[in-house]
Amino acid sequence: MESFSSLFKKQHMGELVLVILFIVYLILGLKTPEPIANMVDTLVGKIVIIIIVISLFMYSNPILAVLALLVAFDLMRRSSMATGLDALQKFAPSEEKKMTQFTAYNQFPYTLEQEVVAKMSPIMKSGSSLTQASYKPLLDNLYDAAPLTGSN
Repeated sequence: MESFSSLFKKQHMGELVLVILFIVYLILGLKTPEPIANMVDTLVGKIVIIIIVISLFMYSNPILAVLALLVAFDLMRRSSMATGLDALQKFAPSEEKKMTQFTAYNQFPYTLEQEVVAKMSPIMKSGSSLTQASYKPLLDNLYDAAPLTGSN
């Protein structure tokens, strides 16, 4: 109660005016102008607002500081709505959402083709040693073509 009564003293009239402005801003729900919203909706803008709120907590009336905190959150929310970043964060898919959709699309049932290929006997099983072939390849007529080794 003491902090509320100290707000009405003559030396704290600036703080009282700021409290009234904050209350009017919160009640009326005014839209944030585009240039201000563009400045606030950046990392630097948000850091500056947080520093201002922290300094108000340290050096001014607690009622003013709490109102400043509420106004700061509301200003950041309204600024993100004005710049469109809020909608982008809500509706643009994240990488996790995209990957879950892709894995859902890539789940196929076991097909007949996969079954036939699995049943085919491979030419060479993995892990077996190479054996010498029982046949010898023959070189057909080259018809004056250059050899592959590059020597003439």
